[in-house]
Amino acid sequence: MNLMNETSDTPSIGRLSRLPELAISISQFDLRQEIRLLRKEESWQRGTGRSSRTLVKHPDFRIVLVLMRARTRLTEHRANARISIQTVLGRIRVHIPKQSKVELPVAGLLTLDSAIPYDIESLRESAFLLTISWPRQYATWDSEEATEE
Repeated sequence: MNLMNETSDTPSIGRLSRLPELAISISQFDLRQEIRLLRKEESWQRGTGRSSRTLVKHPDFRIVLVLMRARTRLTEHRANARISIQTVLGRIRVHIPKQSKVELPVAGLLTLDSAIPYDIESLRESAFLLTISWPRQYATWDSEEATEE
């Protein structure tokens, strides 16, 4: 939940075509509450194995909270940006092709450079923050090239 909504000095808002309210200057979240809300989402109720919510969205920066059921997998993703994956609930395993598997318990943090493909496997019900940071010269929300594949 955003507790502050300071948008007057945020020049990036005009460039966001969807969800401009996520591009505020200062945001604060209760991740436990956000996870509870994700469990109420239709995608979670349908049993697809995961639910996610974009918490922050700027042209060059995004934070997504992802909740996954136990023994589910997020198949190959790749971002044209540096990313971090931080576990806030449960335990996940990140598979990086031609690399070793990395297990992340609660409070685990992994960073990947731009364009490195990865899969995420949830070993038990898990939640993690996916943070994506594009170099400004490549950041755009109008192009699928800049977003995660």
